Amino acid sequence: MKRQDEVITPAKIRSAAMDLLTGREFSRAELAKKLDKRFDADPAISAQLDRLQEEGLQSDGRFTEAFLRARIYRGHGLARIRMDIRQKGIADDLFNAAVEASETDWFSLAREVAERKFGRHPAADQKDRAKRMRFLQYRGFNFDQIKYALSATDAEEF
Repeated sequence: MKRQDEVITPAKIRSAAMDLLTGREFSRAELAKKLDKRFDADPAISAQLDRLQEEGLQSDGRFTEAFLRARIYRGHGLARIRMDIRQKGIADDLFNAAVEASETDWFSLAREVAERKFGRHPAADQKDRAKRMRFLQYRGFNFDQIKYALSATDAEEF
């Protein structure tokens, strides 16, 4: 969305990119999309993004790690995080490496999320149990993790 009289220079593109990166990490694809919109897909954008990567100011690896940490903290499961990060333009191999490095116990996380949402009380009936399962599934946990999380509260019924 440039103004008609504004001249696009590599310095302006770099400055805009740096302004964005001071707030938080961005993937290269996200940053390119924002800059394309602002500078009408100027050909100099790609060169400036390459330069930022070479200087270590933009890193998809750092973005992936930060994104993964933030989503784990929010209580999201692996499937949900994978879906969301693909929309940010991150390659599966980079994401898989970050997941391995995080050493997250997805079963414990699913249990913590279930306890935070529903407390330590067992499901009142089958309808309530289905509601809990849908919630955890939406959060991105697989069937085994959901079963584990819900079995903790069901076992305390005695």
